[in-house]
Amino acid sequence: MTNPEKLTTDYLEIVERTLDEVLPKPGERPVVLSEAMRYAVGTGGKRIRPLVCIASAAAVGGTAEDARFPAAAIELLHNYTLIHDDLPAMDNDVERRGKPSVWAKYGEANAILAGDALQALAFRAAADAPRNASKIVAALGSAGVGVVQGQVEDLVRECGKDGTSGVPAPLPAECVDFVYTHKTADLFVAAAAMGGYAGGGCEEDIASLREFALNLGLAFQYEDDLLDGDSPYPREKTEMLVRQTTEAAVAALAKLPGDTAFLGALAEKLVGRKA
Repeated sequence: MTNPEKLTTDYLEIVERTLDEVLPKPGERPVVLSEAMRYAVGTGGKRIRPLVCIASAAAVGGTAEDARFPAAAIELLHNYTLIHDDLPAMDNDVERRGKPSVWAKYGEANAILAGDALQALAFRAAADAPRNASKIVAALGSAGVGVVQGQVEDLVRECGKDGTSGVPAPLPAECVDFVYTHKTADLFVAAAAMGGYAGGGCEEDIASLREFALNLGLAFQYEDDLLDGDSPYPREKTEMLVRQTTEAAVAALAKLPGDTAFLGALAEKLVGRKA
């Protein structure tokens, strides 16, 4: 019987070991770049996306080790987006996960370059997948473009409808689905698809994993809105959306041939979380 807590520990060990392997070594020249990259990736985070990636390999009958490089790749890409999201030109955040953001610690230029390097490194890691590397790289690339598309649309909320006026504005209702699907859910979808491909899943399996991950990503974002108190919808509707998308995510797992208990438990755990 699957023990989600034991698997989480095992999966995280694989993720951390692989990230340490692919990142620049401490002290590697230029030192400021290697330090900034390691700092960005090592300052915490739940590692949800690499966990989804590894568990998706198991869900199609593969192993955790099959997906270790794709899992590292999705975490590297995720952290690149966080570095750039914190920049003064974007959210201007001086803290990330309770610590100075990369640009606040290393300077804006070094932060931009560290993000660029993490993005490139993500593709190099993805290419080391044991099978279906081209499909894995393609999935990662689609997510990379999607996150940027979502961020551009999200500037509507930050800067006004034209993205340049500097006048704060609520996110228009017609943009909510687009932003949530691309800025948040695309990385979940890529994580699941990459893991499924690495585990040797067929296209039907990958479609089920994409369905699971899309709904998981949306549920994650809706729950974030509840935690932050900034949902574009009334609280009751947001709570309903969390339930609906979580149920849809879990339902999609029934079509998969491997062990899906971890993914199901993860979906349920993300609902009602405190942070």
